Amino acid sequence: MPTMASQGAPAAPTPLDTGSALVDKAAMRILILGGTGEASALARGLAGAPGHDVTLSLAGRTAAPKPEPVPTRTGGFGGPDGLAAHLGANRIDLLVDATHPFAARMSRNAALAAARAGVPILAVRRPAWTRQPGDAWTEVATVAEAAAALGPAPRRVFLTIGRQEVAAFAAAPQHDYVVRTIEPLGAALPVPRLTAIEARGPFDADSEAAFLASRAIAVLVSKNSGGSATAGKILAARRLALPVVMIARPPKPAVPAVPDAESALALIRSGAVLGSG
Repeated sequence: MPTMASQGAPAAPTPLDTGSALVDKAAMRILILGGTGEASALARGLAGAPGHDVTLSLAGRTAAPKPEPVPTRTGGFGGPDGLAAHLGANRIDLLVDATHPFAARMSRNAALAAARAGVPILAVRRPAWTRQPGDAWTEVATVAEAAAALGPAPRRVFLTIGRQEVAAFAAAPQHDYVVRTIEPLGAALPVPRLTAIEARGPFDADSEAAFLASRAIAVLVSKNSGGSATAGKILAARRLALPVVMIARPPKPAVPAVPDAESALALIRSGAVLGSG
């Protein structure tokens, strides 16, 4: 799963056309910060619903994102001040932070912007994976610690951490790496012995187990993203008794939060979430 740390390069706010007959002035204007399955599910649940005017914001890190059923914008806001200005210019009634669990900067910016603009915020935070019987996890706090945790002896390593973080493993060049990403890594590979694979999930446990066995993987490195879309690799590692170096999530701001899109949708439909600012 790719991460979204900054929502991309700044893009100028585009105010809504409040004079258009197509805009329901009584509708709840919602801005969803997305890039996750939860954001897409929430957008689908609100698409075309009376009383809701929804825009989905994407970071722009994926060249060909999946089509969404609501209007989308791509690019950053210019930090918390830029996002606060966007919220005010577009008269947003609710900001939903449905970014990736590792998008710490964007979540921090969202919380600051909502407070500055006086706009209620709701975060969708999927539960983290937890260690189960049969798991052989080494839990670390950072990607740099994950590279060090691989040890000095050469190993065949499967990296599923997103292309933005691969460079950290240049500190451990003795290993053979297999990296799977949605977007290409580019011509300048950050580690000397690396096999790059482009593929988009979800991947189930059976296909992941077959993949790990076919590549003779000795250890898996993963972020603790949680959710079902990428859980197949964790289930497969358990099945094959493979060790996993698990990178813990960064801290997130203390804002009202729900664990999934369904809970967010229920709150939004009830109108109760507008009291969370």
